[in-house]
Amino acid sequence: MQNVILIIHLLLALGLIGVVLLQRSEGGGLGMGGGGGGAMSARGAATALGKVTWILAIAFIITSITLTVFAARNAEGTSVLDRITDAPAAAPATDTPELDTDALLPPPSADGAADAPLVPRAD
Repeated sequence: MQNVILIIHLLLALGLIGVVLLQRSEGGGLGMGGGGGGAMSARGAATALGKVTWILAIAFIITSITLTVFAARNAEGTSVLDRITDAPAAAPATDTPELDTDALLPPPSADGAADAPLVPRAD
């Protein structure tokens, strides 16, 4: 369900971008607005595109809130800061780590062979 709403959200975002770019600039903004003509008057086209923009914007906000609710339900009860402060303190680093050399000794063999493979002892 969350993936479906996310796809709808992305399609609404692309549609909203397209509709806003199609609208006629009122006030020059970048100085590229204007031009017109055609079957609809400039004011009629602006009104229709304005309504489509409002519908897409409202749907975009609704999907944003829905995705936020889904994310809040999936979140754990703790904060990220709680996880940082509850983390155990790191042990001080030493120059050389201690090795358990007894664990690398070969097991005693019955025939006394010195070329037995190294196997960790089971303690």
